[in-house]
Amino acid sequence: MPTRLTKWFITGLCTLLASCAIVTINVYFPEKDVKQAYKSLDEMLLKQGGEKTAPAEGTTPPPAGKDEETKPQSLLPQKKRLSFSLVSVAFADDNVAFDLAVELSSMPDVLKAYDEMKARLSQLDPLRDSGAAGENRQGLVVVRDKAKLGSNQALIKAENDNRKTVITGMARAVLKFNKQPETKASLNQALGKAAAIYAETRRDAARPGWWVELPNGNWVQK
Repeated sequence: MPTRLTKWFITGLCTLLASCAIVTINVYFPEKDVKQAYKSLDEMLLKQGGEKTAPAEGTTPPPAGKDEETKPQSLLPQKKRLSFSLVSVAFADDNVAFDLAVELSSMPDVLKAYDEMKARLSQLDPLRDSGAAGENRQGLVVVRDKAKLGSNQALIKAENDNRKTVITGMARAVLKFNKQPETKASLNQALGKAAAIYAETRRDAARPGWWVELPNGNWVQK
């Protein structure tokens, strides 16, 4: 009898584990498109307007109030107009990256996070330039040299809070793309991959001399 009960227990446990495995692999994660969506949003929401350049000779300056039309809030209802700001995304296979970028841009908390990240770039970049902070493999900023950090601990925390908002938004966008219910298990799986891809975009965008953590855990200076 104990042997039979043991067999039943093992069989039940294997069935449970198998069902969990099915749930795990059921979340399709389009890594290439997610990365392209992140990069396009960075171009549109972090870099746009950061460095003003003189208009090309012979062009007419946009009329007053034109800048308001370029904000994601007003672009979202009209994909054709948004495509001018997300040119590279518009040519993604099946427009998956485009759709993910639009979905993320429709989230007020994500837009707020990008606004706040853009506003602190002038403070964050010197910390990365000096080696006081670096980019880890979860897509977050970590302190590497406390002596050089000064009183910027709160700034690092605020930056990471914003990044977590963006990463969570991407995870939810992927689940919506999959037409999959947002359960704790599915969200956690998507979060891990969304964070890893976000970290990859941060490594790609890092300036020479910045410290970045590779996927294997090793830190290198770019």
